[in-house]
Amino acid sequence: MNVLVAGATGYLGRFLCAEYARRGHHVTALVRDTTRAGDLADLSIEAEATRPETLEGIMDGVDLVVSSLGITRQADGPGYREVDFQANLNLLREAEAAGVGRFAYVHVLNADAMKGVPLVDAKSAFVDALHASDMPATVIAPNGFFSDMGEMFAMARKGRVWLFGDGAQRLNPIHGADLAAAIADATDAGRGWAEIGGPDVMTQGEIARAAFDALGTAPRITCLPDALRRTALAVLPLLPRRVSGPARFFLTALGMDMVAPRFGTRRLTDHFETLAAEAARQPKGTRT
Repeated sequence: MNVLVAGATGYLGRFLCAEYARRGHHVTALVRDTTRAGDLADLSIEAEATRPETLEGIMDGVDLVVSSLGITRQADGPGYREVDFQANLNLLREAEAAGVGRFAYVHVLNADAMKGVPLVDAKSAFVDALHASDMPATVIAPNGFFSDMGEMFAMARKGRVWLFGDGAQRLNPIHGADLAAAIADATDAGRGWAEIGGPDVMTQGEIARAAFDALGTAPRITCLPDALRRTALAVLPLLPRRVSGPARFFLTALGMDMVAPRFGTRRLTDHFETLAAEAARQPKGTRT
């Protein structure tokens, strides 16, 4: 099977390329700059998904498109509507024209509960367009990556973790390699929708304590009134989108449980141990 991965140089995209290659498929990585691709896939194609004319013909002979394309950290360039929605729509239209067999898209868990958040609204608009298409589709809704938990570890390393409310909201983030395997399972099975989380359900407070444990330091956790989170959400639309975009998503997600069906074997506690070991090898006084 010929698989094209969009967003291939991102955190999840690299794992997707590796997983589909491991299963014996021919993998094409769609990238903006082939110099960043290295040996990511059997073939790397340079194109700009926000410019549909650069996509013409790249999906000929492709059986499956898997897109993890989207903005994680908003900058001053194209916004969520231009990337998470329109760029993916451009990919879908090219896939339709090429007769691709299936289009898989990485969405977000609990999207219906996060309406009004620009990142989520853009993703949801694309999912609506995907479902309106005749293209067979798989939508994957993960609840967060281990890489996102690095923010919690960074706070612990600085000496204190700040949480909102009582820190009792639950989540089970997943390692990128485990998520890539779950996505490949879902596309192999032709599933239409898959909600995917990691193997361990933990509260925000438990995750914070796990970060301190990995560092071998006493937990210092401060719980702020949840009213502060809600106030910040009310004020954020007034700020530049490079600040407000990611913050509106993360602050909204922090206010709810983000628990999905468990998958995988990689544990967050082990991930924190790895981060702690890497931190210990850094020159004294260095922060990452």
